[in-house]
Amino acid sequence: MTASQTRWEYATIPLIIHNTKGILDQWGDEGWELVTVLPGPDGNAPVAYLKRPKAD
Repeated sequence: MTASQTRWEYATIPLIIHNTKGILDQWGDEGWELVTVLPGPDGNAPVAYLKRPKAD
């Protein structure tokens, strides 16, 4: 790996439909970027996949 290569950390979070914006805003304030939202494994609550640069 080169010194200029970005390393990432990832998070998956269930989204509560009535507060989706609030949840994503909170994670965004902590430096997380939304990658995608997919249906959850139970078929109900969607799951957000996020990433941010890893602190060295």
